[in-house]
Amino acid sequence: MQIVCLDLEGVLVPEIWIEFAERTGIPELRRTTRDEPNYDTLMKYRLDLLAAKGLGLPDIQKVIAGMGPMAGAREFLDSLRERYQVVILSDTFYEFAHPLMRQLGWPTLFCHSLEANAEGILVNYRLRMPDQKREAVRRFKELNFKVVAAGDSYNDTAMLGEAHGGILFRPPENVVREFPQYPVVRDYAVLRAAIDQAFARIG
Repeated sequence: MQIVCLDLEGVLVPEIWIEFAERTGIPELRRTTRDEPNYDTLMKYRLDLLAAKGLGLPDIQKVIAGMGPMAGAREFLDSLRERYQVVILSDTFYEFAHPLMRQLGWPTLFCHSLEANAEGILVNYRLRMPDQKREAVRRFKELNFKVVAAGDSYNDTAMLGEAHGGILFRPPENVVREFPQYPVVRDYAVLRAAIDQAFARIG
């Protein structure tokens, strides 16, 4: 009974907020969980900034519609799913992820949701549950799964620590320095091999 838990942004698709920051010319929106470990602080900052700029959900969805998975991500995911159960645990939102999930072959995704007003301005975000990545891994373990997890940011480290094996994929150097206990890989072939090796060690 083996299951792989993957982060979405930075592992399978580009960082949505960074892409949106570049297309709108708002560099402050480049701030992500790679920079700010407190997710609530980060999201309030984003929502306040978007409201001040008069930008809403349709503007973000327009950018996402022009995005695609990272090169090689679909092939990596398809290969992984041939051998393991795979669940994507992300701090993105269903309102963002839908077109990207189509391009990835509709993998299972656990994430959060957004609330917008009649004008499309984002007014709130709703967590599926607090610390959802760690909690999901914990529950999979209770269901007798062996779990290997991979992610790239601060908000993935609780998931990596809860799993039987944790791997950092293309993390920034600040995350590498703070979490030296996790192996670091930077391409999909090496990530696939690291996942296989982790399950072999777990037994």
